[in-house]
Amino acid sequence: MAKTEWVQITPFMHVPDLEAALAWFALLGFEPTFREHNYAYVTRGGVAVRVLESIASDGAPYPPHKGFAYYVDVADIDAVYAELAPRLRAAAAEFSGPIDQPYRQRELMIRAPDGNVFVFGAPIRQGQSR
Repeated sequence: MAKTEWVQITPFMHVPDLEAALAWFALLGFEPTFREHNYAYVTRGGVAVRVLESIASDGAPYPPHKGFAYYVDVADIDAVYAELAPRLRAAAAEFSGPIDQPYRQRELMIRAPDGNVFVFGAPIRQGQSR
């Protein structure tokens, strides 16, 4: 089987106020390269952070354990899925995807035994559909 290309790991920061978080990142010289509703992808040079405003239906912020903090950017999510899915099924691991997200990422989500969620994703290019 061909080895899949993993590009980088990107922290995923859950925040109670996206505007305040973006202002803080701007102080550090980060700029949003993608922004939609309660989500932004901010970059500075080769460094990036995914920022999500996480609010429960009652208006309270989600506790950190309800979100995820690990986003692994990959070149081809379907190749990663083909490599990992047989092993995940054999281990009875909880996972879902790959699925196209409205923020133009195709993602595979895998829950670790401790409850953390790793998300593997690749951009959906303009004109590309699954």
